[in-house]
This record gives sequence, structure tokens and C-alpha cells, in this order.
Amino acid sequence: MQVTLKLEIFLDKKGCFLVLFQATMTTEKRVAIIGVGYTIPRIATPEASYREMTFAAAVRAYNEAGISPKDIGCFTACSEDFNEGVSIFDEYVPDQLGAPLKPVHTISGDGIQGLAAAYMQIMTGLFDTAVVEAHSKASNIVNHDNVLEFAMDPIFHRPLSIMPCTLAGLEMRRYLTETGNTLEHCADVVVKNMANALYNPGGAYGALISRQDVLNSPKVAEPLTGLQISGYSDVAIVLVLASEEKVKSLKLSAPPVWIKGLGWITETSWLETHDWVEAVYARDACQRAYKQAGIKKPAKEIDVFEIDDTFAYKELQHMESIGLCKRGEAGKLVSAGATSFDGDIPVNPSGGSLGSGNMLEASGLYKTVEIVKQLRGEAGRRQIKNAKKGLAFAWRGLPTTTGAAVVLEK
Repeated sequence: MQVTLKLEIFLDKKGCFLVLFQATMTTEKRVAIIGVGYTIPRIATPEASYREMTFAAAVRAYNEAGISPKDIGCFTACSEDFNEGVSIFDEYVPDQLGAPLKPVHTISGDGIQGLAAAYMQIMTGLFDTAVVEAHSKASNIVNHDNVLEFAMDPIFHRPLSIMPCTLAGLEMRRYLTETGNTLEHCADVVVKNMANALYNPGGAYGALISRQDVLNSPKVAEPLTGLQISGYSDVAIVLVLASEEKVKSLKLSAPPVWIKGLGWITETSWLETHDWVEAVYARDACQRAYKQAGIKKPAKEIDVFEIDDTFAYKELQHMESIGLCKRGEAGKLVSAGATSFDGDIPVNPSGGSLGSGNMLEASGLYKTVEIVKQLRGEAGRRQIKNAKKGLAFAWRGLPTTTGAAVVLEK
């Protein structure tokens, strides 16, 4: 909160002194990402623990922000205890972040949800700096499906042993039937994103493949094939946030990127009432972020998009749900090249999850990092020209209906 004081002293007609005192309060406040640190996403990292990876990411983030961890006000970590194999995970967070005896809390959700929490801590005025951390050590998990099964309703759904990929196949079939998008369109998403990943040092799954390669890959849950499912990657990501006042006092090694809008939502995860065609969580989360950022027409006002593509059809569904096009148009846009590097609506220039990997709770932060690099002009051969605004959108994956979005500005 900012307070503006105005004091006026003058004489009235009778020669008496009058004093006018006026106080104006405003909640206009800006928060920026001032430091980014991360490890290169890899399919497996047997030589390093998640703590060592997080420490490396934190050192890079603090160096870029020109700040010491002792000067950070609060810390937020994003982690799911089931993936970590331990309970109360925030007990394992402070050391590698330099956060002993500091306010630390863990959010069991995607990294963008953690980003929102850090943002709100600064907006309260209690802190002028905050750190958000998320990581993936997916290579340590032997059977992901068995872990994800705990997210299913324990009474009605879990006894059926319905795996997330089974749900994805069912939703994919319903989505394609209702919208007119095709299997070929889904295959083109994979071809595009894996090719994009070849330009990304973190593109663990980068490859030059054809539409037919995707369609002919082994069926997992008809019509979903193996190449349409994101593989897993290990990564650690740390972001440093600061208020506008704090930014002015720091000597940054890279320009700040401002958070203009945030939105997140969890809608019904009950399969019987879930919308199997529109991603309601994506629509509502992004609408909230658009409203805060003053965005009316996202396809025209936002220059680059990093959106969830855990399954290939999800990129199409999310494009339509977040307002980039009308229902049934996403597939044609992808196949026509509109979402490529030099297209009108660049989507997932990093390669997305299909090209860089599913990073568990760090997926949203990795998308955020890509948008930051695009807005700073640091994306190398995948750089989008004149990028000034970007959107990162993440989904926690089936069977959840949790989405989170952030609009960033140069």
C-alpha cells in the first residue's frame, strides 16, 4: 500500500490561515521476477540429489538478482509429499535455499501456485522479497501410475484401477468427437513441440519425427499413443521476486520481468461431473489472470504462450479454453503453422512438456522461466521477435482439475 500526503496552507477572505491536509491511499503495487536459477532438465540425474540440484539453482538465482538469501523475506516451496516419499516436506526445504529461521511454507501444487503465494506475500507489504522453489526428481519414482492412483476417489473410482492414461484416452476421444479436431492434429502438436525442443538446451525429448511416427507409436489408451504422452524429467528451479521499491535499490544483472496477472482454480475432480470437452480450470484460471492484467484479446495482446501439453490433445484443448481460438479451430491452427516460432500465436517454443519433459510440480515454473527468457530476449534460436508479454499456464494433470496461469510483461 502506498500513501500520498498533500498539505496546503493558504489565507481565506478574512485573512485567516487555512490548512488542508489530504491523504490518498492506493494499492497499486508491482512485483517483478528479478532472479532465475535452474538446472538443465534431464531424463535422469543419478549423480545429484534434489537438494544439490536445488542448491545449484538457488545460487544462480541469487547471483542474477544480486541479493543474498539472508535478505530474502520469505520462501515458498512446491512439492507433493507422495512424490517426495516423505511427509511435511517443508522440513527439508530451508538448508539448500539458505532459509534457516526464515518463514517457509510448502504448497502441494504446481509452481505457478507457489509463484502466486510469493506474489501475495509481497503485496501484503510484510516482505519486499520472496523466493519460490519447485523441483522434480521424477527419476526416483519407480511407478508413477501407482502414486497418481492415490488422487482417485477412494470409494468409487480407485477400486476400478483406472489409471490417468486411461482417463486421458477417454477424454481425448470425447474431445475429438465433440470439436472436430483429429488424430492428425494431435500428432502435429507432438511433431512441433519435439522439434522446438531441439533448440532448447533443456529439451530432453527433442527429436525430428513425422506425423506418421506419432500415429504409429504403440497405443496406450486408445486413441492415445505413446509419443503423445510427455515423458518425465528431473529439474530444480528457483525464482526471486521483489517489490518495485526493492527493484529500484538493486543492481540487477538482467532486466526485471513484471507479474501483471495471476489466476488459479481447482474445479470439480469428480469424474461424473467433470467437463470432458472444455478445460474449465484453464478457462477460469486464465480469465482471472487476463482480468488482472487488463487483457481483452489474448491471441492479439500476448506475444508468446507456454501452456500445458502433458498429453498432445491437451495443447489443443487448452488453446481453445484459454481464448486463443474458437472450439474446433486449434488443430487447424497447429497444422497450418500458426503456433510455430514465426506464427501468429507462438505456443510452446520451449518444446513444452512433450519436448522438455513432465517436471511434476516444477512444470509451471519451467514454463514461467521460458516466458522470462523470451521477454528478456535470451531464448536463443527459439526467440520470438519483439516479445513483450507472455502467458505461462500449467495443469496438475489427471485426475485433477487444477490450473494456474501467470501473465508476464517486459
